[in-house]
Amino acid sequence: VQLQASGGGLVQPGGSLKLSCAASGRTFGGTYTMGWFRQAPGKEREFVAAGRMGGGTQFYADAVKGRFTISRENAKQTVHLQMNSLKPEDTAVYYCALTARGLIASTIKFVGEYDYWGQGTQVTVSS
Repeated sequence: VQLQASGGGLVQPGGSLKLSCAASGRTFGGTYTMGWFRQAPGKEREFVAAGRMGGGTQFYADAVKGRFTISRENAKQTVHLQMNSLKPEDTAVYYCALTARGLIASTIKFVGEYDYWGQGTQVTVSS
């Protein structure tokens, strides 16, 4: 399974970016979960947003609620992350992640629950 992420870049504070991640190499039937994590220099990888691809609740980290929106295209096994009102503290490498399992609220935020990871895309918010 390969996860190909795209859409990172440099943006000014208050600006927007849209990340995309497409899964290939296997067709996931039923319920599976895709999401986004990020890692800033010197910090641990942290949860950003995720949801089951078959539908249902999307989950967000408190730091991004109201600013970031995750969306999905099941037929293309693709997940997007629309990031608005970006702040300098959003600067990080953003990673796409996937597991064949349908995660729930108590597990969806943990790095160890995901089986596949993308290569990461850099997001820099700076004036």
